[in-house]
Amino acid sequence: MRAMPEGFRWGVATAAYQIEGSVSADGRGPSIWDTFSATPGAVRHGDTGAIACDHYRRWKQDFALLSELGVSAYRFSLAWPRILPEGTGQVNQSGLDHYRRLVDDLLARGIEPVVTLYHWDLPQALQDRGGWTNRATIDAFARYAEVVAEALGDRVPRWITLNEPWVSSFVGYGSGRHAPGIADGRSALLAAHHLLCAHGAAVPVLRETSGQVGVTVNLSPVRPVTPEDADAARRVDGCQNRWFLDPLLAGRYPEDMIEWYGFADAEPGDLESIAAPLDFLGVNYYTRTWVASGDRDVPHPVHPSLDAHQVLPEKLPRTLMGWTIEPDGLRELLVRLRTDYPGLPPVLITENGAAFDDYVDPEGGVDDEERIAFLAGHLSALADAIDAGVDVRGYFCWSLLDNFEWAEGYGRRFGLYHVDYATQHRLAKASARWYADVVKRNGLP
Repeated sequence: MRAMPEGFRWGVATAAYQIEGSVSADGRGPSIWDTFSATPGAVRHGDTGAIACDHYRRWKQDFALLSELGVSAYRFSLAWPRILPEGTGQVNQSGLDHYRRLVDDLLARGIEPVVTLYHWDLPQALQDRGGWTNRATIDAFARYAEVVAEALGDRVPRWITLNEPWVSSFVGYGSGRHAPGIADGRSALLAAHHLLCAHGAAVPVLRETSGQVGVTVNLSPVRPVTPEDADAARRVDGCQNRWFLDPLLAGRYPEDMIEWYGFADAEPGDLESIAAPLDFLGVNYYTRTWVASGDRDVPHPVHPSLDAHQVLPEKLPRTLMGWTIEPDGLRELLVRLRTDYPGLPPVLITENGAAFDDYVDPEGGVDDEERIAFLAGHLSALADAIDAGVDVRGYFCWSLLDNFEWAEGYGRRFGLYHVDYATQHRLAKASARWYADVVKRNGLP
């Protein structure tokens, strides 16, 4: 057996908009994802998160699944518009009380709450004033952090400020594939910087609580298809990885990308704030990125242009999302972090998982052997990284439940538990039983 270190945290992860539903219940205000998913053509089949997994009402049932898995930690996000319907101003106590109940129940079960403040559901009222392109949203986020810290700070052991700011900025404001659906390179760069500044503004607020503070970034090792594509691959790495890692861990933006973008929007004190020491770094890993030179006519390019495009090697297996399955990329990524960023804080793998063509068979089960193989391969790669000296403290499988998969709607299933959306029935997949065994053993059999 390949055992993880003593005290290793095993968990699962979810996000509020993907599972909660009840989008107008108990004073919740609209988010950019409510608006975006209601826009014709924005989401596959016109799906929205209005009902999702109905977790807002069924959370006790879902927390019983956490106990069934035996996990020691649960990563979930708060819905900003459920707490501050206008993004700032009047606090909605009903929303705060809901999350108080969640935290208290998790603690009673002996499960550590790992709370993410922002998982992409910006209040629409703030987007109406420019959203993340407006510097005032930094102050709104700091106020939101204050409200949450005051309500929950004595009971939350780990805080995550942001989830995947690259997606929020370059996909939400750059390619327009995600909410708020803006396709503008200048907006993407502004949004990215303001998101990082918001993280920096929230860190000292959360530091006043008893919990540790971190941030989650989605990272992908970038490889050129041929040696001639090396410069293109470095630019993609600069956009996707270094544009966030360098300011967070080294207090600077990468010089080559500043020159490429012509970026000059950082104000005095911004980078010092962004680089506030972290108690941990959250890493989401799903796949490697293979890159060739030259822009191509792709449906959702990353803006601003990098004079590069992604290639999917035919020889590699893929998930239903079309992402290549490359477990060793996780080891490669973690070793690179330790090498390139001296003083790297402890790492949590805050998301790792896969979508496959799951279905309930005639015997009433979901035998998702592909997911088991995916998870086993990545956990083995994670163990290799730990053996190589990388300080990894925990692993969170994405996700507890099948859920609303953003622009893909309900057509992509990542869960350990199958959800029949019409009846809201939960069914343990084979992977749930396998993962429970891994958690019990503290390692791979």
